[in-house]
Amino acid sequence: MRVADGRLRPVSSPYLAPDEQDEPFDDTPKEACGVFGVFAPGQPVAHLTYLGLYALQHRGQESAGMAVSDGEGITVVKEMGLVSNAFDDRTLTALSGDLAIGHTRYSTSGSSTWRNAQPVYRGVDHVEFALGHNGNLVNTEALAAEAGMLPGTVTSDTDLMAELLTTSLLARPDLEPGAAFEAELSDVLPRLHGAFSLVFADRERIIGVRDPNGFRPLCLGRLDGGWVLASESPALDVIGAHFVRELEPGEVVIIDRTGCRSLHPFDPVEIDPRLCLFEFIYFARPDSVLYGQSVHHARVRMGEALAEQAPVEADLVMGVPESGIPAAEGYARRSGIDFGHGLVKNRYIGRTFIAPTQALRSSAVRMKLNPLRDNIEGQRLIVVDDSIVRGTTTRSMVRMLRDAGAKEIHLRVSSPPYRWPCFYGMDTGSRGELLAANLTVDEIREYLDVDTLSYLKLDHLLEATGAVGAGFCSACLTGEYPIEIPANLTKQVLEHPDDPSAPERAMPVLGDDLERGLPVEEAARLFDRT
Repeated sequence: MRVADGRLRPVSSPYLAPDEQDEPFDDTPKEACGVFGVFAPGQPVAHLTYLGLYALQHRGQESAGMAVSDGEGITVVKEMGLVSNAFDDRTLTALSGDLAIGHTRYSTSGSSTWRNAQPVYRGVDHVEFALGHNGNLVNTEALAAEAGMLPGTVTSDTDLMAELLTTSLLARPDLEPGAAFEAELSDVLPRLHGAFSLVFADRERIIGVRDPNGFRPLCLGRLDGGWVLASESPALDVIGAHFVRELEPGEVVIIDRTGCRSLHPFDPVEIDPRLCLFEFIYFARPDSVLYGQSVHHARVRMGEALAEQAPVEADLVMGVPESGIPAAEGYARRSGIDFGHGLVKNRYIGRTFIAPTQALRSSAVRMKLNPLRDNIEGQRLIVVDDSIVRGTTTRSMVRMLRDAGAKEIHLRVSSPPYRWPCFYGMDTGSRGELLAANLTVDEIREYLDVDTLSYLKLDHLLEATGAVGAGFCSACLTGEYPIEIPANLTKQVLEHPDDPSAPERAMPVLGDDLERGLPVEEAARLFDRT
């Protein structure tokens, strides 16, 4: 293997692009990753992958990488930080080849380190491939134990998948590489439980895989002289590829010089489409297409449904930038109340903000959002947001609007209450950190200090997607998990398999210093439940 030099930089590196990072006061849901693959002989595949990853940057900002094959070997380049931090023109020009895969990461399994950056690589004897993964397995510990792996042998579920496949391939030296790859994928993939949209690359082909539930998106595109795989359709648009279709749950697509063909290695009884509902609510870009539906138009319809479900007299409808704006537009359209902007988003704030005093830390939200006082003062506001997870940011935002002179604040949320943690590739915290898991809707209203609060009902949300009956996972809203979750599942299960003191699978309790405790603790104080 040829691995380009990659230096380990902290995630808070000053090189990180400002608006595309996870701010310490941002308690929105966090996605797992974005994946991309291109097979296009004679074209600058590294540059195409770079552009594709840029279009998927919103799905992960911890690290970025790509693997490029020239038919003789695979070169891997990966770096902590954003796509722009990992690659420059000199690096891309040197990465010549016919095919490539790429990855942007947000860690939901394994620590945020250079070792866990993707694509992961394996090169032993006749085996050489790279792998990128979007999602999260739920049976990592069982698989590692079954394979007899010592603790620390692998440090993420992606690393585990690569190791399992390598072991299987090494046992088949009698087969031609392509045939061996297909045979062993058909053996290994059915053993994986959870969410996995994958891109593989060996020297001659790229392969796309979507799990039997289709938790995470993956689509196929056509490029002049080639093919493209991507987590979302805008990554096809940016390189001039034409959207062909979404991969089916349980489908494996193999792309090489002979063309594009499909395998279906999973038992048909396991095929149960369950696309993450939050792809429509929040994760996917508004210009993405999922289940054949425009994500932007779906979010507008969510706002329209909210206006019908929870009308209220007001002077202005505003959305929380950026993700709440389409639903706010829909609410305004259906209600007949004027739409306007009440908050200005600072697009140039980075992750590096570390304040020396509580007073400065309490200003963290204002660094990102600042009110338009002329639009707010004396007004009855309808504020539309996509979700409330821990509530720290929302509570601070409400105080900001009150300080700017808002007469009334009516909060409308374009999703149901978020009550359960996700284990399929979304990092939202433990139940103790989820506001709606510990408070009633009326208590949340009081906690946030809004005049009224309404969440979109689940059936109205499903209807708004435009894909009723297509199949969704709503476990974070209902607690009904399509795949059974092991009781001991943690983010670092492979790094600390038997350590009860290992970090819990939860996003850091950061936020501003207006409330340092978890929502459940704050609720106990607020509602005298001590």
